[in-house]
Amino acid sequence: MDLAREQRRVLAATLVGTAIEWYDYFIYAQAAGLVLGPLFFSPVAQANPALAQILSFATIGVAFLFRPLGAFVCGHLGDRFGRKASLVLTLVLMGVSTALIGLLPTYAQIGAWAPVLLILLRILQGFSAGGEWGGAALMAVEHAPAGRRSLFGAFPQIGTPIGMILATAVLLTTTAAMPRDQFVAWGWRLPFLLSLALIVVGFLIRRSVEESPVFAEMQRRRRASAAPLAQLFKGHSRQVVLTALIFMANNAAGYLLIAFFISYGQKSLGLPPNALLTACTLAAFGWLGFTLAGGWLGDRIGRVRTFQIGYVALALWAVPMWFLIDSRSIGLFFVGIAVLTAPLGLSYGPQAALYAEMFPARVRYSGVSIGYALGSILGGAFAATIAQWIIATYDRSWLVGLYIAALALVSLAAVSAVRDPMGADLSADGGPGA
Repeated sequence: MDLAREQRRVLAATLVGTAIEWYDYFIYAQAAGLVLGPLFFSPVAQANPALAQILSFATIGVAFLFRPLGAFVCGHLGDRFGRKASLVLTLVLMGVSTALIGLLPTYAQIGAWAPVLLILLRILQGFSAGGEWGGAALMAVEHAPAGRRSLFGAFPQIGTPIGMILATAVLLTTTAAMPRDQFVAWGWRLPFLLSLALIVVGFLIRRSVEESPVFAEMQRRRRASAAPLAQLFKGHSRQVVLTALIFMANNAAGYLLIAFFISYGQKSLGLPPNALLTACTLAAFGWLGFTLAGGWLGDRIGRVRTFQIGYVALALWAVPMWFLIDSRSIGLFFVGIAVLTAPLGLSYGPQAALYAEMFPARVRYSGVSIGYALGSILGGAFAATIAQWIIATYDRSWLVGLYIAALALVSLAAVSAVRDPMGADLSADGGPGA
């Protein structure tokens, strides 16, 4: 692939920055499954450990509720003042809030203020994540040659599995380096504090990138909208709804891989935590590879067709994988989640290109960010909580698979309702309804 220097820099910046953002987000999700329940919900944990775990997973979902706010604010800023400034803002905000979680006192130290402060910092994480993805996706896609948009758009997408690999690898190293009681007492804080070092790296890389050429052209023509949000909902509300529904199933299944399976394997199946972290880390490499494959396929057979293949596969695998997971064999557990990464990647790789091509330039940041944020609420926000509740209530894990399969069919219908915009004009004058 012969790429210009600036294009290579953009790909590196979107990949590294997004990986750091999602490291921050995922380190929380995995800690919620391992230790945060007893530390921040102590009275509930003593009386009802299962309920404390549900509450711990629910704090993951709280952040998702504030993603749309981040998408509204950062999307508006990105459409008015540029993609680059919003990306730097979200990166710094995410890193600071993550590091502060690592410094929080627990319930035993300050009582009810501990979960309150935890939730407030989760809200800041959610706000940041809501504005992050749209900017990274557009920087990659708007710098891309027309025939490589889906592949370029896959680079911020693979930041997600890379963030998971980093998070699980750091947790694995930390748990392996100390006894369990030390990890619970203070070791869990180290992965959160590491975010400060990562944020400096991401900040320096993102500052070096030029503004999106599409936005730069809009500035030269003074075509930045005074009210991009009003224009978005006036003329493109259908696209916003479709983008939310398209993302729903992928995000729900992804958060089972990110946040739920480690906790379930440890607490319900009795599998060793370090073996579970290793299995999920290795599975994330599959997610990375299939996401790149999805981006590549999106440029060859179309964005919509690639999504359709991914969602059909997800619907078919969502139930059978539980029989491997519940075998109590770490090898079969790994096979179950590793196969899951194939439909996850195929329904994630072409997403940035598809979404960017569904909106005109003047509302594109707002449109893709808000659709993504709403889809994450419908999908991943409470997926781990719902899965925990289903198993606690019915004692049938395969019913979680039915839940994921149903979401996959809804997302399949939504993406099938889109006329593939492959090759759409992304310039300041182009795009649907421009």
